Formats: sequence, structure tokens, C-alpha cells
Amino acid sequence: MSFKGIFDLAVQHKGSAEAVTGLLPDTKSAAQVAKLPDDRWLAEMTRCVFQAGFSWKVIETKWPGFEDAFEGFAPRRWQMMSDDDLDRLVKDKRIVRNPQKILSVRDNAQFVCSLADEHGSAGRFFADWPVDDQIGLLDVLKKRGSRLGGATGQILLRRAGKDGFILSGDVVTALIREGVVSKSPTSRKDLAAVQAAFNDWHQETGKPYAHLSRILAMSVG
Repeated sequence: MSFKGIFDLAVQHKGSAEAVTGLLPDTKSAAQVAKLPDDRWLAEMTRCVFQAGFSWKVIETKWPGFEDAFEGFAPRRWQMMSDDDLDRLVKDKRIVRNPQKILSVRDNAQFVCSLADEHGSAGRFFADWPVDDQIGLLDVLKKRGSRLGGATGQILLRRAGKDGFILSGDVVTALIREGVVSKSPTSRKDLAAVQAAFNDWHQETGKPYAHLSRILAMSVG
């Protein structure tokens, strides 16, 4: 099906084209993504890691406490997280006291610092990565970051404003319906097929990948 047909399905579910377009997510330009400071990249990584498998509402409610406990998420500070820091944080009631996720802040601070050393800033790295190779970028997040694989990495990019798709349950259902994959994509072959489909739809419509992703989800229900 051409993407127009997919859009028409979304319109049927939501009632009008205006209703569909009103639900599309915001995306930032490459210049805006590049300007996002390194501390905000570490903060968003931390938020996504702590929300994974947990109540998003709880993390959002506690988030000011996270900002205080991690002193604004300066990567150069947290790449050197000490045992004393860890001992203090696992007792800090302002945050969710999960030792493994707390340690991921140190590891992701090291990741952010390495990107800054290599590219000038983490934002510049993410901004420069081509939008037609999101699968490659997700692989970098999985291999070089801590606990940033799968949906967590996709949500991180969306929250930071980097254009890209999210393989939610409804999006995967739509991809199966369209014959892109036969099951939830996990293999390199299936992920490559997903990327190729999004690239084709982007060329057909000129729409951001984030909009294509949301419309696919709405085409299911």
C-alpha cells in the first residue's frame, strides 16, 4: 500500500485528517539537536533508563529530585562516580534507588563524554547521524551506551527531538499488515527491512520519520 492508503486508514480511525495531523509529534531540526547540551543528553538517557519497565508517572513526579541528586547531570562529573556517590544515591529517597540503573548514569556519562571528545558534543554526533540509518544509530546506543538498547534508545531519540521511528506494538502490527516483516523485528534482516520501508515512505511523502511512525500506529486503531 502507498502511504496515502495508510494515512487514509488513520483518518478512518481518528475521524479526520486534521485529527491525525494534530496528534503528530514535534521534531527538531539538526541544528536544534546539535545545540542540546551534553548534560541534557545524559539527563534524557537517565530518564529513559529509569522509566524502562517502571511507572513513567513515578519517574516524572520524582524528576526534580533526580536533577538535584545528580547535580544537573554534568557528564564530566558523573563519569567519575565514586563508591561514596553510589552509597549516597542508593539511600537517596528523592530518586528510584535501583543500584544497576544508578550505575548506568556513570556509564552513560562516559559515553556522552566520549562523543563530545570525538565530535565536539554529543548533540553534534546525534544531529549529524543520517536519518535514513536509524537502525545503525540504535546499534551505537546499544553497544556504547548502558541500558539504551531496544525501545529505550528509540524513546531517547524521540524525547531529544531527533527524527526517527518508534517500533511500538501498533507500529509493528502495521508493518506486519503491510508485509514489511512477518513478526516483531529483531534480526538484522528484519530491522533492515523496516529501515528500507521507512526510507521509501519518507521519499514518497517527504514526511518526517516520526510522523510516519505515528501515522502507522494510528492506522491500526
